[in-house]
Amino acid sequence: MRLMLYRHLWGVDEPWETVFPKIKENGYHGIETHLLPSEDERRRFGELLRLSDFRFIAMIFTAGKTVDEHLSSFEKQIAETLPFEPTLINCHSGVDAWSEEQSSRFFEGALEVESKHGVSIAHETHRGRILFNPWITASLLDRFDELKLCCDFSHWVCVCERLIDDQTEIIKQCADRAIHLHARVGYDEGPQVPDPRAPEYKKHLEAHEQWGNMIWAAQKRRGLAVTSLTPEFGPPPYLQTLTYTNMPVANLWDICNWQAKRQSERFAAKFGVENM
Repeated sequence: MRLMLYRHLWGVDEPWETVFPKIKENGYHGIETHLLPSEDERRRFGELLRLSDFRFIAMIFTAGKTVDEHLSSFEKQIAETLPFEPTLINCHSGVDAWSEEQSSRFFEGALEVESKHGVSIAHETHRGRILFNPWITASLLDRFDELKLCCDFSHWVCVCERLIDDQTEIIKQCADRAIHLHARVGYDEGPQVPDPRAPEYKKHLEAHEQWGNMIWAAQKRRGLAVTSLTPEFGPPPYLQTLTYTNMPVANLWDICNWQAKRQSERFAAKFGVENM
């Protein structure tokens, strides 16, 4: 099994023409981002992907007031990403306030759309969305055998206000469905520690890495040839700032690259495969 590293563009404020070579130099294999609305920007993005020999993970965000409206936006966004040949699509799905019946109706429709288009879709464990906590997610995984995940457990740590070591069985259940990993580190009071390199957040980093190990082990058992990871630390206000100055407490670029390198080295040590 090989690990493919993706770099998100959240917080990147320099032109793609200059940042894509930097991303390439830092050992990434692809880009994870949403498509911009302008056709010119999409053409430019597609050309830069090709020139950089980058893979692409498309991010989509369902929207609307009803389940049907969310499903309509889901299918529309999938159709828009397909010309870019994404390796998978990562979806922020539905609404946390839905009943289980509404959430089930959404996933019934989403899985039909996925089958029709023949592309792998990961539904992210994300705050504000259907899969915002472990117990709802476990129930829906029990109900839908084909439901696949992008695991970002930093959200659950924030929602549950604790490192969720008491939910190991659900983490294992998610690992069996995970096709993509967001390697951000959350803590009890937020979805992103100020700096994962800081010793005061060592236990949080190691807890997330233990969950990542569960995902990799499950993927290895399933026979996956490739797995993927994005070190999705975000800019302010996700990244904490100093009061009065709004200066970030750490360098976002450095944090993301440090995390990508660390997880690649851990993967290589575990499976004997070089990635960076």
